[in-house]
This record gives sequence, C-alpha cells and structure tokens, in this order.
Amino acid sequence: MNTAISLSDRELAGPMNLNHLMVELDRYRRQSEWLKQVNELHARLAGATDLQGMIEAFSVWLMPLVEHDLIAYRSLDRSRMHIICSCHGPDRRLAMQTAEEVFEKVDCQLDDTCCAWGPFFVQQWRMSLAGDSVAANKGCLMLLRRGTSIEEEESHILRDALDILGESLQRALMYEDLFAQARRDMLTGLDNRRVFEERVGSMLETARRHDRPITVASMDLDHFKQINDNLGHAAGDDALRMVAKALTAMVRSSDLLVRMGGDEFVLVLPDTSLEPARLLAERLCTAIDGLDLNAGDGSKLGVSIGLVQWNPEMSKDEWLQRADEVLYQAKKAGRSRVCVEEV
Repeated sequence: MNTAISLSDRELAGPMNLNHLMVELDRYRRQSEWLKQVNELHARLAGATDLQGMIEAFSVWLMPLVEHDLIAYRSLDRSRMHIICSCHGPDRRLAMQTAEEVFEKVDCQLDDTCCAWGPFFVQQWRMSLAGDSVAANKGCLMLLRRGTSIEEEESHILRDALDILGESLQRALMYEDLFAQARRDMLTGLDNRRVFEERVGSMLETARRHDRPITVASMDLDHFKQINDNLGHAAGDDALRMVAKALTAMVRSSDLLVRMGGDEFVLVLPDTSLEPARLLAERLCTAIDGLDLNAGDGSKLGVSIGLVQWNPEMSKDEWLQRADEVLYQAKKAGRSRVCVEEV
C-alpha cells in the first residue's frame, strides 16, 4: 500500500516538475525579451539631446509594444509642450486638437487612468523631473489612441518604461536650461550678444530677399554710472531690470531686443522704416523717463537712442557702427532723446 502511494507520487512528480520548469523558462524568456527592449530604449534615448527628440524616440520604441496615435509631454507650468503624432491629414489634426483639449481641460488630472475622449482613449502619467520644487521640471505624459482602451498589460509596460524615460527627460531639461542660460542675460532676462550675433544675419538676409525695411536702434542709458557711484551696484542692477521690463513691454515678439553689456541695449526692428521706428523710440524714451529713477545727485536716468535704417549696400558691421555714431549725436544733443540718421 505504501509502495503504491510512493510510486504514484513519483509518477505525478515528473509532470509537475516539468510544468514548473516550463513556467520558469517562460518567465526567464519574458525577462530576457524585456531586458532587450530596455537596452533598445536606452540606446534610442541616448541618441537624442532635447525633449522633442526624446519624446519622438520613445514613441518609435513604444509603437510595437503599445500601439498609439499620439504621445505628448507638457510641463505643469505650460512652458514646454511637445507632441508626436503618427497620424496624417484630418486624423492628425483631430488627434493634435484632442491632445491640446485634454491638456487644457483636464490639466494632467488623469494620472494613470484610461478614459474615453471623443473617438480616442487617453491615458496620462505625472512625471517629476529634476526636483519637485521646480514647476517647469514637473510634467505630464499623454498617450492617445483611437478605438481601443489601454489594457492592464500595456499600462504595466508603460509604467516600467516611464521610469527610464524620466531619467532621460531630466537630462534633456538640464541641457535645455544650460543652453537657455548661455543665450540669456542673467540680470535682465533679455537675449544677450550671442543671440544677437546668431539672429541678425538671417534677419538682414530676409529683409534683402523680400525687399523689406529693417531698422536698428542703438540705446545707451543716461546717468547710469551716477546711480552705481552714488547709490551702489545693487541699485544699478535694479535700474537695469526695470529698464529691461519697460522696453520688453513695448516691443513686438518679432523684434530682437538685446542687452549688449553694461547699460547698452540694441533693438532690431524688422519690417520697420525710419519714421515708425522713430515714433517707437520716442515712446521708449518716455517710458524710461517715466520710471523716475534718480541718480542720487539730482540727475535722472534716461535713454539716448540712435536709429539707422539698413540698405543692401551696408554690411552688418557698418550698419551697427552708423547706429553708434547717431547714438553719440543724441548724447551730444542733450541726452534722453532720439536721433535719426539723415538719409
């Protein structure tokens, strides 16, 4: 009796061990396949340096595993948004519109929850990058696809992949921040000389190609040195920030306003001839005068401006040199005024 039972156990033990072995082999196979996918994702992300490129690389990697029509990333402060859409024509417009609508109306509240939105299913994940205290580094990733909801197994793949993507996005944010800092005047927030050198050539070429006017305003603050000497450099820094804010409020987004250094500013006005440029410059003078910044010795902060309209016979350097010469004429004529090059 005991022998029969023992034999039966041994007979059953073989198939049970085999089933267990097959389960383990399948688990190892799945792990191996996932590790291969992870390595591919790392490789794709390593080849991208900016947020747009990384979102695109992630979308390409993800498509065979989780089909989708669109992937988008938006920072919670809305300063960054990148959308990658695989649709075309009217479907593309509808998918893009849907993504923007979800971001606007839901504002990243669908954290790891799939919901229907028109013909699409949408799922979002909150992502914290480079420190929770920085709003620009906290964001939301959205996946959108038509027709079918996102299954649990697909959500599991996405959650695991997002940990990897988050590390790369943090690197991209740091790169973009460093790039922006290199192009920004840290005191005033204006573009710096480097941006001027990068952009002014193409602005002149556009003016030449389309036969459009373009005018430069060379600006220098009046009595700024007295503020530094009499009230200290902190007061001087405050004055520069106030001037930059006042100037920024009065120029167009298409204009190029640059702090060249010290108390020198340059404003490039595309599609602008001398007369409208003069009217704007006079308003700028009035705005700076309206700041009512005293220098501590009875003098008052102002701005002198020299205007020159470019013509195709001028080189860039000649154009800027002429503007500096006209600015000097404004200084000699009594400061806080606009001088225009006689044509």
